[in-house]
Amino acid sequence: MLERLGMSSADELFADVPADVRTEFDVGRGMSEMDMMNKIVQMLGKNITAADIPCFMGMGSYRHYVPATVDHITGMSEFYTSYTPYQAEISQGMLQALFEYQSTVCELTGMDAANSSMYDCATALGEAAKICGSVSKKGKVFLIPEALSNERYSVLDNYLKGTGITISRYGFDKKTGSLVLDDIKAAAAKGDLCGVYAEMPNVFGCLDTNVAKIRSVIGNTMLVIGVNPMCMSIVKSPGEMGADIAIGEGQPLGSRMGFGSPLLGIFACRQEHVRRIPGRISGMTVDADGKRAFCLTLQTREQHIKRSAASSNICTNGALAAVAAVVYVTTLGSDGMFEIAKKNMERAKSLMALLSKIKGVEIAFNGTHFNEFVIRLSKDASKVNSELLKKGVMGGIPLKGHVKGMDDCMLITTTEMHSDADHKKLADALKEVL
Repeated sequence: MLERLGMSSADELFADVPADVRTEFDVGRGMSEMDMMNKIVQMLGKNITAADIPCFMGMGSYRHYVPATVDHITGMSEFYTSYTPYQAEISQGMLQALFEYQSTVCELTGMDAANSSMYDCATALGEAAKICGSVSKKGKVFLIPEALSNERYSVLDNYLKGTGITISRYGFDKKTGSLVLDDIKAAAAKGDLCGVYAEMPNVFGCLDTNVAKIRSVIGNTMLVIGVNPMCMSIVKSPGEMGADIAIGEGQPLGSRMGFGSPLLGIFACRQEHVRRIPGRISGMTVDADGKRAFCLTLQTREQHIKRSAASSNICTNGALAAVAAVVYVTTLGSDGMFEIAKKNMERAKSLMALLSKIKGVEIAFNGTHFNEFVIRLSKDASKVNSELLKKGVMGGIPLKGHVKGMDDCMLITTTEMHSDADHKKLADALKEVL
């Protein structure tokens, strides 16, 4: 291969890969498949996962218990090998599963229609902002929280390049972590908004009651609300809070953290915006014999159907993760979802109380939290994390680079998977490090 490419070594072949991230893998003059596999397994054994030690990272990707039902059903070849719903000839079973997923999303979000999933919450946010711009006749400013994960902001900013839509921000209360309603009211008074985005819970893990008040101050301006679907059984849905579009990260519903994937973009809207919805919608109909059947009711990709008039060119979604989500929710039922949400809140409250007793730790906000909260540290958060890892604990996510003025802060996440012993291990390690 090297000879064909006109290269003299493997190092030359991989020259574009930065040297500091390359892994040395010397096979000499060759190696048997069995020896190769043993060597790879040995290398991968150096990875430390959330299944090995207590992990308190979150901000969109969470470790929840996944019932065996989910793995069994999503592992069936009928789903596992036919999960790309672009083609009209996709199997009836997958179309029905996606139809049930859409119905579940509508029930969780209180919206009229949902698509059959997107790549992740960040891409769903980008698509939602574009829809706001297309609905608005005059306004071209999309208003977002100052407190927003950098990943979501980065994707949003990239999505809006060339659209004429600009991004503006509103602040948060430094004591409660809640959004400042007056900032949104002042921005709306300028008359140039095309949409407002808010999260429930927000990036600090706060269950922000001000989100339900946004509609009253923005009039007919489009409202987009991002949610963690795990807490939808204990708070008002986006539909009840007046949202036009609801988005969210569906990873907590039946998918594992998996080194950052797979993720699942939730996207739902009111009926009047359904023609602008990105991706595709699975619909229920009847066949020529009058029997129930399923089909792709809406496809907005640019390569076919709408072409240049497409409302979106999104080509990637998480259909297999969507199947996992509907199996997960169906397995738990409404009572099970409520119990897990309640336990997550209780675990967060318990851990917050424990960490607040440590010298050098301050709970940043006094608002109501779901399963995440922010601690302010007396030392650099990233360095604290490195020291925690040496003690067998994965700390939270440093907010440096996400929210200005919070370089000394860390977002701590806990779920039903954490025991009291896990909480104590974090507290003891943090006490030693600080």
